[in-house]
Amino acid sequence: MRIVIAPDKFKGSLSAPEVCSHLEKGLQRGAGGNLDVVRIPVADGGEGTLDAAVGSGFTRRTATVAGPTGQPVEAEFAVRGHEAVIEMATASGLALVPRVKDGGRPSPAHATTASSLGTGQLIRAALDAGCRRIMLGVGGSANTDGGAGLLQGLGARLLDNRNNELPPGGAALANLHSIDFTHFEPRLVDTRFVLASDVDNPLLGAQGAAAVFGPQKGATPQDVGMLDAALARFVEVLAREIGFRAVKAAEAPGAGAAGGVGYAAIAALAATRRPGIDVVLEFTELAERLAGADLVITGEGSLDEQSLLGKTPMGVARAAAAQGVPVIAVCGRTTLDQDQAVAAGFEDVYALTALETDVNRCIAEAGPLLEQLGTQISKQLAAGRPAGAASTKEDLRV
Repeated sequence: MRIVIAPDKFKGSLSAPEVCSHLEKGLQRGAGGNLDVVRIPVADGGEGTLDAAVGSGFTRRTATVAGPTGQPVEAEFAVRGHEAVIEMATASGLALVPRVKDGGRPSPAHATTASSLGTGQLIRAALDAGCRRIMLGVGGSANTDGGAGLLQGLGARLLDNRNNELPPGGAALANLHSIDFTHFEPRLVDTRFVLASDVDNPLLGAQGAAAVFGPQKGATPQDVGMLDAALARFVEVLAREIGFRAVKAAEAPGAGAAGGVGYAAIAALAATRRPGIDVVLEFTELAERLAGADLVITGEGSLDEQSLLGKTPMGVARAAAAQGVPVIAVCGRTTLDQDQAVAAGFEDVYALTALETDVNRCIAEAGPLLEQLGTQISKQLAAGRPAGAASTKEDLRV
């Protein structure tokens, strides 16, 4: 039997490659090592995208860049031929910002000053590696700077009315007077960008980058108003430099992604926005690698109503359905009932909480529990019960 394992990470527990490894170990244990297993770690364009690329034949590279607070960080990206995959969080991620002690929230001290500079520098590193098609996964950012830092990392100079360069961060854009593109990276002319993002927010306003995502990055209500006004100033000045497309880009779905990095990518890099899962499934070549498969196993940490809105398991299920391959899901926990699971394309769902009701233990012991699930799945297959044959609630392993 040929089984394709194509899961996302179990957030807070296991990376997608680790999920693949533990699940395969359990599957082979239950089948006496007689399974042909193909591992394809996947992601939805955010955290884990880099692992998915490396698992699909890309080579991991590193570059020293400026982190969101200006401190140098070793950021990773992935290269395959003339293609690169950049996971923005490795250079400009919220995880790189200091946290306050009470509850681990992001420090508000950096909410208005965090920069996407390192992401621009990471793009430059990809250009140096010879890449001319760059997929930019933008989840988990720390900045709300409209992608101004990204442009600086590519050679643009953001100037005030005295021709001084602005300090980093979104708040400083309130003093923006002009943008000097004289030394903007010339290789960008021959480079195509794909913005991998499921966020469809515009840059400005009540649904914009500052209002919707700023508080998650430590911004106070006062900060949100200030940042939104500063981003509007950024649009105004950029439009003077590159034309009306800068205004149009601010309204484009996805412009508000990653604190407005989506905006800079669309306006200045002519990036094409696509759903993150579609981008990942394309470069992992999942559809082609499903040929001859008897079963696909996908999943993520929490399989719930949010998963049904285009998260990784749904993308994998669609790809498998197109080739008539049955799909089952594994997860840490699930809130889906049987009807929802079947309607989503999952013929069976296996949750760690069915083995261990203590959620904290599920998180801490996710690897061994996944192996148990893998063994259980193999034994059911060996007994002649096709995975996913659940037709009653008591059959569904949730």
